[in-house]
Amino acid sequence: MIRLLDIIIALVALAILIIPCGIIAIFLRFTGEGEVFFMQERIGKGGKPFQIYKFATMLKDSPNMAGGDITTGGDPRVLPMGNFLRKTKINELPQFLNVLGGSLSVVGPRPLTPKVFSLFPPEYAAILDDIPPGITGASSIVFRDEEGILQASSKDFLTCYKDDIVPYKTALELWYREHRSLWINIVLVFLTAWTILRSRSALYKKLLPDLPENPNK
Repeated sequence: MIRLLDIIIALVALAILIIPCGIIAIFLRFTGEGEVFFMQERIGKGGKPFQIYKFATMLKDSPNMAGGDITTGGDPRVLPMGNFLRKTKINELPQFLNVLGGSLSVVGPRPLTPKVFSLFPPEYAAILDDIPPGITGASSIVFRDEEGILQASSKDFLTCYKDDIVPYKTALELWYREHRSLWINIVLVFLTAWTILRSRSALYKKLLPDLPENPNK
């Protein structure tokens, strides 16, 4: 049932967004480095790699520059139009193509690059043995300002990511695997749209009161 809903949502979204996405593609073609799409290897269900689609928001060579696969607030690698696309999550829209292809679900753990995936414990890898990664999910909502968290930390960004973000993201995705259902997916899709409009909202705590607490607090 979840897979059927994924296909329906992806088809409807692509039909509605084809013109806006075309306009965005034109802007990207004539700004920054002229790249429209960004493809990157991510770890999918069962630990199998796949290519994820995004609108280009960073310098093409950014994975080989300082920061690597982790982006922080104010990252100099982000292109002029990139901040807007990332803040509004518009850069994620091409991933509905991944959903149609079956490498992504609409809701699930965010797919990680191999380098970032290696920072997570075995429990996280086990989650992907059972369910596919998604465009959005519990950790995507809770860590909607991940770049700001990394920028504000007194630790270097890699230590902050490993110490403060990895444990909580793992707990959130373990919770999702346990509670995964059509209803939970609908709630998480709604919360994703809500937090894009109201980034500081904590509505998720009211709608999902049993979400695990941040172990770093």
